[in-house]
Amino acid sequence: MPFDYYRPATLPEAEKLLVANDDSTLLAGGMTLLPTLKMRLAQPSVLIDLGSIKSLAGVREQDGYVEIGAMMTHGEVAGHPIIREKIPALALLAGNIGDPQVRNRGTLGGSVANSDPAADYPAAVLGLNAIIVTQKREIVADEFFLEMFETALEPAEIITAIRFPVAGSAAYEKFANPASGYAIAGVMVVRSSGGIRVAVTGVASCVFRQQEMEAALDKNFAPAALVDIAVSSAGFNSDMHASPEYRADLVKVLAQRAVVAAQG
Repeated sequence: MPFDYYRPATLPEAEKLLVANDDSTLLAGGMTLLPTLKMRLAQPSVLIDLGSIKSLAGVREQDGYVEIGAMMTHGEVAGHPIIREKIPALALLAGNIGDPQVRNRGTLGGSVANSDPAADYPAAVLGLNAIIVTQKREIVADEFFLEMFETALEPAEIITAIRFPVAGSAAYEKFANPASGYAIAGVMVVRSSGGIRVAVTGVASCVFRQQEMEAALDKNFAPAALVDIAVSSAGFNSDMHASPEYRADLVKVLAQRAVVAAQG
């Protein structure tokens, strides 16, 4: 099916195109969208490429936050000196997404907006208690991810940046699919002045916080605090790679490893 292709130079131009075309789709890195188009699973009439909008790139540090432009690629996030210094767990996470081809094309904003249940960034956004910045408003992480491929973004709303608080200590551990690099299970553990946050990806239809683990680690930030926690597999994904029960076991093991990594 043919479609019209636009590559606006500014954010207002992109928003204007979105508003004017009901059946339009934004293109960031294209790591999910392009295969979807090839398989005819999506057939937009208008494709709006964000690649030329310079305001969507860059990294800024201010007031205890690191704000990362939505069009920063995974490779750029992994290698940026400010991110590596201030939030090393996020840089390490980004450096282990997919393969070099994916890391050099896929973007932070595109991944977060897509809300893939096996993506890595949602765990970082939720675990680090980040703020999703759009051209219209700011959305806290706890209110952003709603369901598989569903977020709080409204029509014609574009992610411009993600604002990450500088955490006291954090670590991300995942059990990756050996072919795709997607998380069969992934756990981000964060310890900061705001408390303990544990975000889990890859095991359910959407990223979520494991509040029982948070409570246990708040009392004793050590792997031993998680030993007696029985992770329920109810609602967990089941596929050719792992059963719900196996994913539940992975969550516990990965959380303990993440605590160790965050400690040291």
